[in-house]
Amino acid sequence: MDFSLSEDNLLLRQSARTFLEKEISLARLQVPGATVADASYEANWTKIVSMGWQGLVIDEAHGGLGLSCIDLAMILGEMGRMLVPSPFLGTLFGSWALHKGGSEEQKKTILPDVAAGKTRLALAVADSNGAADGPCREATATRHGRTYRLTGAKSFVIDAASADWLVVAAQDERAGHRAFFLVDARQEGVQTDPLPWRDVTREVCDLRLKDAEGEKLAADGAVLWPWLRDRILFALATESAAGAQRVLEMTTDYAKERVAFGKAIGSYQAIKHSLADMLGKAECSNVAALYAAWALSEEHPRASLAAAMAKAFACDAYVSAAHRSIQIFGAIGFTWEMVNHLYYKRARANAELFGSPRAQRGRVIDMVETKAA
Repeated sequence: MDFSLSEDNLLLRQSARTFLEKEISLARLQVPGATVADASYEANWTKIVSMGWQGLVIDEAHGGLGLSCIDLAMILGEMGRMLVPSPFLGTLFGSWALHKGGSEEQKKTILPDVAAGKTRLALAVADSNGAADGPCREATATRHGRTYRLTGAKSFVIDAASADWLVVAAQDERAGHRAFFLVDARQEGVQTDPLPWRDVTREVCDLRLKDAEGEKLAADGAVLWPWLRDRILFALATESAAGAQRVLEMTTDYAKERVAFGKAIGSYQAIKHSLADMLGKAECSNVAALYAAWALSEEHPRASLAAAMAKAFACDAYVSAAHRSIQIFGAIGFTWEMVNHLYYKRARANAELFGSPRAQRGRVIDMVETKAA
């Protein structure tokens, strides 16, 4: 079995890297008091649309490219490597939800405009405690003729403020279980409040619903959510693995240039050990993320296990690498003029979104024990 990347994969990754290194700048975020409002979301989205990346996972029948998770990993990794501020991730999650769970009419209505870059999406799943796997008690949906009315709140919604449509998880009061609903984000009764999120490269919001109209997705929520969760964990793992690799590259370059006591600090054994540990974890993170991409692309029985393991390992590795990077840079690593703090904040945020590494390891244990039984 050959797990090496194809020539097409490598070309896709290299073209994405070349484009992003040329087009994306974090300079506006490297000043005291910078917020996500300074992150050039709209300008970066226009650049992404010019490349057609917003349609990567949308099937060709609805105007997209219909690429696999392995192909997607090439783009996601490079975006994570550059900390690209944009509404790409929210739109990706929403596209997955509609692709898997939407009716044919819902897909025809929304997905072609998403693929064309005219419409943006967001996925609202988590409650105020950050839990996305629970019974969904904080938002309810009541049948109202052919549609539903949603009331309540969701938290930690990525890119909600810039979305045109929301896919919202809510408790269906009539059916008595969680379901997913398509909600027009611009209607009255929908309020998005950006959170004072530490990671200023990403927009994260609270969502408040008051009698907002929504259409129920066709898929059973109990089936749709595990399928979605696996792909979300893979996406965050891929971003984190690439971020850890980028942090290692920056830190290694600095260790070769910074001189202390007449020698480059990279020549000292303590620094060498730290860099070697960062390298080992970054390499393992990349392998774990790519294995998850392969397992999801093949609908492998262990795809859920692979996604949870990748998210747990890659996010831990990213946090560790970003922390060590600041230590190796020394005093200047703590300053706003450097990007170290931006990588550290992204690493910490990715680790907590949709379940911490500890929570994912708990899920891994449960899955292994279930299989063993």
